Amino acid sequence: MFCFQSLQRMKIAVIGQSVFGADVYKLLQKDGHEIVGVFTVPDVNGKPDPLAVAAQSDGIPVFKYKRWQIKKQPIPEVLAEYQKLGAELNVLPFCSQFIPMDVINFPKERSIIYHPSILPLHRGASAINWTLMQGDKVGGFSVFWADDGLDTGPILLQKKTYVAPNDTVDTIYNRFLYPEGVKAMGEAVRLIDTGMAPKIVQNEDGATYDAMMKKSNAVINWDQSAEAIHNWIRGCDKVPGAWATINGEQVTLYGSKMWNRMEPRGRSVEIQGASRPAIVHKNGMVVFGKDGKMVNISQVQMASGKMINANKFGRDDGGESKIELTSEEKTMIADLKKVWAGILNVDVEITTDFFKSGAGSMDVVRLVEEVKEKCNGVSLENDDVYMNTVFEDFCTCVVKRGRGIEDKEPFEFEAVKMRKNNMDLTIPYQLFIENEFMDSSDGKMFKTINPANEEVICEVSRGTPDDVNRAVEAAKEAFFEGPWGKMNARDRGKLMYRLADLMEEHKEELATLESIDSGAVYTLALKTHVGMSIDTFRYFAGWCDKIQGKTIPINHSTPNRNLTYTKREPIGVCGIVVPWNYPLMMLAWKMAACLAAGNVVLLKPAQVTPLTALKFAELSVKAGFPPGVINILPGPGSSIGQAMSEHPDIRKIGFTGSTPIGKTIMESCAKVNVKKVGLELGGKSPLIIFSDCDIDKAVRMACSAVFFNKGENCIAAGRLFVEDSIHDEFIERVVAEVKKMKVGDPLNRSTDHGPQNHRAHLEKLVEFCDIGVKEGATLVYGGKQADMPGLFMTPTVFTDVEDDTMMAIEESFGPIMIVSRFMDGANASEYGLASGVFTKDINKAMTVADGIKAGTVFVNTYNKTDVASPFGGFKQSGFGKDL
Repeated sequence: MFCFQSLQRMKIAVIGQSVFGADVYKLLQKDGHEIVGVFTVPDVNGKPDPLAVAAQSDGIPVFKYKRWQIKKQPIPEVLAEYQKLGAELNVLPFCSQFIPMDVINFPKERSIIYHPSILPLHRGASAINWTLMQGDKVGGFSVFWADDGLDTGPILLQKKTYVAPNDTVDTIYNRFLYPEGVKAMGEAVRLIDTGMAPKIVQNEDGATYDAMMKKSNAVINWDQSAEAIHNWIRGCDKVPGAWATINGEQVTLYGSKMWNRMEPRGRSVEIQGASRPAIVHKNGMVVFGKDGKMVNISQVQMASGKMINANKFGRDDGGESKIELTSEEKTMIADLKKVWAGILNVDVEITTDFFKSGAGSMDVVRLVEEVKEKCNGVSLENDDVYMNTVFEDFCTCVVKRGRGIEDKEPFEFEAVKMRKNNMDLTIPYQLFIENEFMDSSDGKMFKTINPANEEVICEVSRGTPDDVNRAVEAAKEAFFEGPWGKMNARDRGKLMYRLADLMEEHKEELATLESIDSGAVYTLALKTHVGMSIDTFRYFAGWCDKIQGKTIPINHSTPNRNLTYTKREPIGVCGIVVPWNYPLMMLAWKMAACLAAGNVVLLKPAQVTPLTALKFAELSVKAGFPPGVINILPGPGSSIGQAMSEHPDIRKIGFTGSTPIGKTIMESCAKVNVKKVGLELGGKSPLIIFSDCDIDKAVRMACSAVFFNKGENCIAAGRLFVEDSIHDEFIERVVAEVKKMKVGDPLNRSTDHGPQNHRAHLEKLVEFCDIGVKEGATLVYGGKQADMPGLFMTPTVFTDVEDDTMMAIEESFGPIMIVSRFMDGANASEYGLASGVFTKDINKAMTVADGIKAGTVFVNTYNKTDVASPFGGFKQSGFGKDL
């Protein structure tokens, strides 16, 4: 047998105000109850309360009393007018007035009221504020049987929710207290209607009655922990606003968050009563608790009522120049005036303040929507209203947004300016962290040298492990909290396309920097170093929205049906260490794929070639990349590279460089957090030339294989194996080609061969040649430093190189051709990055290609790389792929 009670239409009086009250009213109407009357507050500036508007539109009687009682005695005519309606239940969803007990107790079912706390905690009118100010981990609301106004009546129902560390009154209200509260009021009435509503007496243990928060008692007590200060500020945000005295002025602080990063760099500001000065920095204003921990403030309000971003506090901006309006914009301003008048019900002047004229948080939402409708789709954020409360300022904001102007700080940085290669160069020289160029933590610098003349180009900031920590914090913020981690994949691609366009726009400047910093011939830098970097970013920009997982058929667990799928997700913070031979191209090869997948990066350029990476950083800001996504840290590998390898929050390292350093990095990564590692290491690429080859092409391509980029090429042909029958002719032709090569100024368009990258490397190459001669190899040409100023090495040719000699085993990384007669030893090397074969016999070519253990095998060509083709090696040339 089933027992149930049917719902009856109850006669309900709704007493209260606000949008919340209006939504409760609508729900009760929807549930079929008879609303006999609505009691709310008088109009403000001729503007009715939302509850009154909702009821009047339905023809429900609306009563607007200024007060219900005088000296705690009900006003007789008010009481009589109420009783005449014959309500069976009073519902008070949100009520700021004192209601006499004669009204509370009059209906058959008495009265229920909504209170935004878990009673008996936080009784009083500022319950939400105190939930946050006390640092409660759990919040919620109660629906209770109304009493004499002390919030002590029996509980009907309660609902709880978590309180997030950075919740404000607005966020917890909009997320839970408002939507769930409306539904709970409807549920409470249904319980009453069915006779199932409980009356649970409140337990007085732990009960609190908290003071109503006003501006006068919202002053911040600095003699407490940072967390307590944060809770106080967020509990008062936006009303009444927690304040402090700064420079003798009452300043209200908004938008607080715990700052769990390193102490920021910025300007000190004294705060009355605080143990330490605040720091105004790029991301706001940091204040300190007595425990030394930090809270970051995002916005402040001056005593005048003017809201500004906290990072602008104390700055004299000199005022903004007045905007000249177009005729269309003048019409738009007239429309805005009508919108404000419609919301505020006042005559709007240029000095009218939105909130001082009676607007509330729901009016902000309405204003934003009406601006979008009336002003050609201009999109505002709620904060735009809070930051521009005066009509004149608001109009300026709307005009700016309509013109596509954002209120962003101008991107300014210190730079070295010089004229080279018939163009003006602007060269950033500081570390790049969180979209800001800054000095290193210890202020130290190092000199970067032009290898063509050994002159100092400029001094560059030398990063430290502390700077690595700061950059990792910025990268984590960007990945976990910032817009980058939430950005659509296609939008990431747009940023990368924009960056590639800027790189192309500045390609001559980038190529010039690459040439003077690394010694690359300008024409080669323009085509390859820079050109392929641009191609790489464009290629991977197209991949952003094509990174897909799989669906996998699996056995079902009867009677259920199961679905399994995989997702490709970004790793997080990635560290990149690039070499000095292709500074920009190696950056692009490693970074573009990281960014396309949604990662954030720290990049350490080679200490001897930092300039194009820093110029690239400048362009990344102009392209619109959010702060912290790209960070560039020049300096020594022994400190910065090691700190990156050992940092627990870096989840992958990509390294191009020597095999011994690669082994050290791999060991460090394994010890700390088993981070992923990609290594592109040394090479000793064999080039095999058969007698049946096209010898003209073979000679030309062999010279390119060895001398391309003055031999500073990871896939350079480290050893040539030439079939005996053509060996002598091959050597003769190679030497003839080498003698034609013009060695000299890399900025000269006719130069074939520029300087080696740095002096230590040049000296190593000369020593390499000396050892080769001592070991019995035949020096056919070169083998010494060129007789001219600068770090120039004569292109060199050796033959008769034996398999067990240093020259046959070790990589020179320079313009040294090492030739042996055919052909044992092609696979003997511990390296396996690249290789090549020249023959007209396709079967022979394929046999050799299959037999050589190398990541890339070139057939009848060399140095042909492409952004669409993976690049990496075998054995001690590393593992993992670039591109």
